[in-house]
Amino acid sequence: MRFISPKTDFAFKKIFGSNDSKDILISFLNALIYDANPVIQDLEIIDPYNPRDVVDLKDSYLDVKALLDNGSRVLIKMQVLNVACFEKRVIYNLTKTYANQLKYGEGYSYIKPAIALTITDFPMFNQTQRFLTRFGLKETQELFDYPDPEIELIFVELPKFTKTLDELDSLTDKWIYFIKEAPSLEVIPPTFSQLPELDKAMNIANQANLSVEELEKLRKQEMFLEDQRGFIIQAEQDGLAKGLERGLEQGLEPGLEQGLEQGLERGRREEGIRWTLRLLERQFGLIAPEILNQIQNLSFEQVEHLGNDVLGFNSLEDLSNWLQENG
Repeated sequence: MRFISPKTDFAFKKIFGSNDSKDILISFLNALIYDANPVIQDLEIIDPYNPRDVVDLKDSYLDVKALLDNGSRVLIKMQVLNVACFEKRVIYNLTKTYANQLKYGEGYSYIKPAIALTITDFPMFNQTQRFLTRFGLKETQELFDYPDPEIELIFVELPKFTKTLDELDSLTDKWIYFIKEAPSLEVIPPTFSQLPELDKAMNIANQANLSVEELEKLRKQEMFLEDQRGFIIQAEQDGLAKGLERGLEQGLEPGLEQGLEQGLERGRREEGIRWTLRLLERQFGLIAPEILNQIQNLSFEQVEHLGNDVLGFNSLEDLSNWLQENG
């Protein structure tokens, strides 16, 4: 057997976000949010994945949203690349989900709690080695909770989860191991087969159960992610080399140290723009001249942020909005 990686947008949505995945999602959320206690008995998957609509690279199928039987809303996100200001995006998406519950004319009593469950394939918090962390609203001195905890942020950092298959001792461990290690497995582990929801998830992830079209789309998406990683690494390396070259040139002018610093920044900015434009053209084709001019006028810091943020754009409209807000 070969299993697809749940870390890709397509696979994550297919496994946890389809109409047939309700029982899987209930088990998964109970494990990660409620410490494997059966708090959630039922839920509704909002905007479920339709297997007939195979994901395109430019579509955003990353989030899975669920309405729990107690009225709470959960926003589940699998994030592979560490893009700029990601921590702000998590809060923005959660508060937007929280606020958008209220319909015109309804009172605040209709608003139910909202939870953001975020799984990252990179470390987020250097302050701890725990792989699962929770954040809520607390008083800063005596640390008591805000009345009726309305919003909560839960993070799972996959690099910090180092347990082997033999060391998994809870349902929470097994679900996290599934997310992180599914492609490395050759068979469904016996301990997973004993859990109907986890066994079902493994079978959905079995490549043998995917159509040729789905496998091809999945392969392209995996290649797309690898290209993005490669662009980031190469841009950083080329930016440093170009920066050293510019630094040496400008360092010959009065004020050697200041010239080197300015040259480094200028060279890295030029390379950052070049690689960012390559990323944009790979995603969206030719870029309009007026947009090119705006990008060329960005500062070094702005180019750095754009180079990271571009990975989250779904259209040229996202780019235009970013330039309006940050240019």
